[in-house]
Amino acid sequence: MPKIRTNRGEVFDAHNESILQVLRKNGIYLPASCGGKGVCGRCKIKIKEGTVRTESIDNLSEKEKEEGFVLACLTYCESDLYVDLPEKLITVEDRISKIKAEYIEKFFKDNPELYDPPVKRVSLSLYPPSLEDSRADFESLFHILGKRLNVSPLLAGEISRSLRDANWRIQLAVSESDILHVLQSDERIYGIAIDIGTTTVVLCLVDMEEGKVKNLASCYNSQISYGDDVITRIIFSVENPDGLHILRNSIMNDLNALLETLEKKGKILFGVISGNTTMCHIFWGLNPEHIRVEPYVPIFSRYPIWKAHETLLNIKNSAPLYTLPSVAGFVGGDIVAGVLFSGMYESEEVCLFIDIGTNGEIVLGNREFLLTASTSAGPCFEGSGISCGMRATEGAVESFQYFKDTDSFKVKVIGNRNCRGICGSGMIDILYELYKSEVIDKRGRFVPDSSSHLSRVNDEWRFLINETCYITQSDLDNIIRAKAAIYAGVETLLREVGMDKKDIQKVYIAGGFGEFLDVKKAISIGMIPNLPVEKYSFLGNSSLAGAVMCLLSNELREKAEEIAKGMTYIDLSSSKFFMDEYVASLFIPHTDESKFIRFE
Repeated sequence: MPKIRTNRGEVFDAHNESILQVLRKNGIYLPASCGGKGVCGRCKIKIKEGTVRTESIDNLSEKEKEEGFVLACLTYCESDLYVDLPEKLITVEDRISKIKAEYIEKFFKDNPELYDPPVKRVSLSLYPPSLEDSRADFESLFHILGKRLNVSPLLAGEISRSLRDANWRIQLAVSESDILHVLQSDERIYGIAIDIGTTTVVLCLVDMEEGKVKNLASCYNSQISYGDDVITRIIFSVENPDGLHILRNSIMNDLNALLETLEKKGKILFGVISGNTTMCHIFWGLNPEHIRVEPYVPIFSRYPIWKAHETLLNIKNSAPLYTLPSVAGFVGGDIVAGVLFSGMYESEEVCLFIDIGTNGEIVLGNREFLLTASTSAGPCFEGSGISCGMRATEGAVESFQYFKDTDSFKVKVIGNRNCRGICGSGMIDILYELYKSEVIDKRGRFVPDSSSHLSRVNDEWRFLINETCYITQSDLDNIIRAKAAIYAGVETLLREVGMDKKDIQKVYIAGGFGEFLDVKKAISIGMIPNLPVEKYSFLGNSSLAGAVMCLLSNELREKAEEIAKGMTYIDLSSSKFFMDEYVASLFIPHTDESKFIRFE
């Protein structure tokens, strides 16, 4: 059997699978936006030694072919190989994602009546059985509780033993319908909030008795290796016999790897799942194939509360898992969570919520109405689909200034490290600065000879930040398409209700890079409405924050259900106005420049 040896020192059996499949099975995830069809050309590797059979080299330049590059998804071993893997793999991040934990804690301090976690500690003291009172253990226990609850046979036996060992005194963790766990006196009740993003995955460990966030962990969603967005992943799940199983195992492996970094994983007694409709379907092993085709119908929009034993999560098997409800096939529970966290659902003022993530969801409204839509913004602002894109973590360019008179630039890198890539806020800065300095034109095309930092590689212009960090013409095209989709979506929702942007009193920006976003520059490139900067506020990971709020309040979980039920979904794919506005927005800032102020 041929073996693959990598420049990182690993050795793997090749079997009869593509190199991409072999690497996936061994926990190495190359970018593969197209799901392994050889279309995107992002899974390039270099064959240093050995013989291979490759099905296509169309996405490689002549120079790359000469140097031994192949597409891993379409290449198979014919002998032992030594391969060079690229530096930019999809790996677990070492920096935790942030949520506004202090806001959540303050919220429940200011609204103590809402603090009502779904799992509570009850302390019971029973009379020992006697000849005069020989009721069954659980008849006595239910009598003291005042209601009958579900309990598994295994846990029932443990409770019976514990009662006798502890002189008929016991502490239990109970939900509305179940007895979940026997508690020791010093044992805490923990819950987990899970945000399953298309690009990233985040866990938040919460002490449900204190109402405090205890720890967080995050990583890239390894499903990226099977496609950048929900559409390519749905296609993968449909076209491959084990596609859904593979995608589900991928997310479960990510979640369990993150759980290993958290303490108390065996004490987690309740979970809240937040994510878009496709991600939640895959999490539960539900086929998402009908979400992709008209009329875009999911299997569930409001999910039953299932138990952890229905999944492969390494937490307490009896733990109930609540999944935030979806609004439509392309507006999921993550947006419902964000609206809940923002508070716009109870505001008298008209608010705009924009989640600048892989899908670019938008909500317009207040306590009277909520209108929502999903735009095909793509994952570029989360670092995917961009040559040197990365999340807003250490080593990412977060801001950029270009000085035309000296043909020089200045970058700010998160963590003050050597720059390894560019995050979303850096991309917006680069687009704005290069346009302002006429290095790119109104269409976002590089102007040859406008800067000494321009270089032509593989028949494509790129702007070099350093030898390994750059932005290409294709990258700029992706960013412009993303910003155009977001702006056109906002304009379409406003038109649906006969409003103007001046009617918007508050704009909430959600997404991983919001805290680094320069609002003036984002306005200037035509990405968000031209409104006073003070109207904008940044929510951070609102999907996760909303999930934590649901983890700590039965009433807020009911409110989330009401929010989802009350939202009106607008299908932009059938809107001529949206398409016209989108095309007009494919320029910097727009074909109608009067809509925007150019900030200097």
